[in-house]
Amino acid sequence: MSQRQLLLVSTSKIHGQGYMEYLHDELRDFFRHVSVVTFIPFARPGGISHDEYTQIAKDGFAPAGIKVKGVHEGDYLENINNAEAVFVGGGNTFVLTKTMHEHGLLAAIRARVNNGMPYMGSSAGTNLAGLTVGTTNDMPIVWPPSLEALQLIDFNINPHYLDPDPGSKHMGETRETRIKEFHHYNDQHVLGLREGSWLNIQGEEINLKGTHHARLFKKGQTPEEIAPGKINDFLL
Repeated sequence: MSQRQLLLVSTSKIHGQGYMEYLHDELRDFFRHVSVVTFIPFARPGGISHDEYTQIAKDGFAPAGIKVKGVHEGDYLENINNAEAVFVGGGNTFVLTKTMHEHGLLAAIRARVNNGMPYMGSSAGTNLAGLTVGTTNDMPIVWPPSLEALQLIDFNINPHYLDPDPGSKHMGETRETRIKEFHHYNDQHVLGLREGSWLNIQGEEINLKGTHHARLFKKGQTPEEIAPGKINDFLL
């Protein structure tokens, strides 16, 4: 019986609100038995330092009454092994994955989460929860030794999923086109999470939360719109 406790969000901010502001109630509930969350700042959005990024997380979680410490504040592996919960922030997925591999943290986090430690990911941190990071939207500005991710779920996620804009003059590929390209070489399902949506996973139960549908892509099939609620059956 799985002991997973996962909170996988598309984005840390929605338009017009501060960092994690829209999620305060969800954070209070998800981390209700946790006194300090260990934050992994490796994705470094905009190239900011680990200290600067950790301070953003501390400030964003404080209104929800949750304390945060950076995994880099001391020995990385020891901090993971002693963590009450882990939050992996967004930024560049390739930088995040490369750094996780370099410090040997994937297996340690996977083991802790499979034994019940709560895991939260946002954007790149949500990509990292899947089978691979192959459905990230980010530029490969560095190259990890493997695209293997934490494999806490048996599908991939595409955060910040965007629907085609029929009025746009942009001639580049849509997200749907990119995911179809992915499925030419890969078999796993891909869940497109729109902004303001998230997954709350407790054991084997997967719930889509927020106000938007998600878009589910299965290889060789027409994409499906999935309403908020329990979505286990769609992912089988």
